[in-house]
Amino acid sequence: MDQRGHDSSDLFDRADARYYHLLDLCPDIVFSLSVDLTILALNPAFQSLTGWCTVECIGQPFLSLIHQDDQTEMLGRLHGTLSRQAAPLFETRMTTSSGGCLTVEILLSSPGENGHRSGILGIARDLTKSKRAEEALVHREAELQQAQKMEAIGRLAGGIAHDFNNLLTIITGYSQLVLSRLGGDDQLRGDVEEIRKAAVRAADLTQQLLAFSRRQMLSPKVLNLNAAVENVATMLQRLIGEDVHLVTVLDPDLGQVKADPGQIEQVLMNLAVNARDAMPVGGRLTIETANVEITEPVHTDDAALPGGRYAMLSVNDTGCGMDVKTRARIFEPFFTTKGQGKGTGLGLSTVYGIVKQSGGYILVNSKAGHGTTFKIYLPLVDEPVELCEIERPPVASLYGTETVLLVEDEPTVRVLIRDTLRQFGYTVLEARHGVEAQLIYTQHPRIDLLITDVVMPQMSGRELADRLLELDPHLNVLFMSGYTESAVVDHGVTGSSMTFIQKPFTPEALARQVRETLDTRQASPRTVPPPASR
Repeated sequence: MDQRGHDSSDLFDRADARYYHLLDLCPDIVFSLSVDLTILALNPAFQSLTGWCTVECIGQPFLSLIHQDDQTEMLGRLHGTLSRQAAPLFETRMTTSSGGCLTVEILLSSPGENGHRSGILGIARDLTKSKRAEEALVHREAELQQAQKMEAIGRLAGGIAHDFNNLLTIITGYSQLVLSRLGGDDQLRGDVEEIRKAAVRAADLTQQLLAFSRRQMLSPKVLNLNAAVENVATMLQRLIGEDVHLVTVLDPDLGQVKADPGQIEQVLMNLAVNARDAMPVGGRLTIETANVEITEPVHTDDAALPGGRYAMLSVNDTGCGMDVKTRARIFEPFFTTKGQGKGTGLGLSTVYGIVKQSGGYILVNSKAGHGTTFKIYLPLVDEPVELCEIERPPVASLYGTETVLLVEDEPTVRVLIRDTLRQFGYTVLEARHGVEAQLIYTQHPRIDLLITDVVMPQMSGRELADRLLELDPHLNVLFMSGYTESAVVDHGVTGSSMTFIQKPFTPEALARQVRETLDTRQASPRTVPPPASR
């Protein structure tokens, strides 16, 4: 017997010696089996592909090389081959010495004469790489479909954002102004407060729409995910209730990532609420962080994770879990398994959008009755954590006496902003559009701040600002818009030198942003050109 396991009964021995050389060169596994399905011969490709020693496998049952879940089907095909001349191609899995498996395509034949079968000859072609490529393509197509869904809803959200946010600015603004004028025991105070709360919820819903469509404004900072978890731990415990035990396992050596801190906290809260709803009778919620290095791309039923260095954020619950069909749809906008009125179907969609917009990946592992684990991977960055913002001043310090040129094409919004700024002590000049603003600017010797909407008819806010800055380079400018980030970027409002406030905003938020804009730029010397130069 040689190293292939050949003996006088070997079916390969019936071929010319030249064919042995061809078998040695063949990249596919070629095998010979006896009538009782034991292995008679294997070519060298078997050992190189599976890792099993060829000599040790000779005389062993062929089924011992087949994945346990595929053995019944394989046995039926082997017996069928012995009773017929040939069988069609089929796929199965062969085990490897490392504990893995190969997906192979097998062709079987049983040579013989006068109905007498002398065994089985077979060829097994390794399909593992092509299968992985096929799976990767399927994942890419699935991600593309998801992205297209997000884009479609994103266009819808972006299309209504401007008008909707203008309306919310009016509702929240006037509600806040009325509340400031009502006494603490006024009977109307509760009603107005409910109006304000409803407007805030509507604004949050708009932001969720923009978040999962990846169109919201982000303020990414270098941060440590451990700090994000610790910042919201107390709030999370209140969210999930006393019957759910919150456990945090945080890696003390966790690296830094670059993301919007507020959005990361939103991710944690949304996942916590989702976990709570999956544990109606209580359970355990575990939040874990760790440094992870992915050497080879990871493909799952839901997503693909490229190789790289990541900070991993894991949220695991001991709840009811999900079946395959539910898991496949969890990131779809407006999909929910909760009863009517108990969920918008945007929680996990928002999580997906934030993670993707932050350059990260999200993988899900869940089985019905066995809980759910969400794992978020954000790329590590070699930068120090950015310091927290300085605490904002109290409302009392937000008053001012400067002159503001307000440019807003929506009359009701313009009146609200004008009244708000005047209430905080500012002198306000109004303009309906850019052309009127230019005229007003030439008639006043000093204007301290230009507040302008970004998207307006006749002339954009950025174009107006550029024209006025040519006349006075030290003019303070504050842009505002109800449009999404993409529309604002399209109109040139980008860069650290641009000050921007997103609609809807409260009167206090507007006054704070105005005060901060003026105080930040006042340090720069400002020479006022004579009126004639305007």
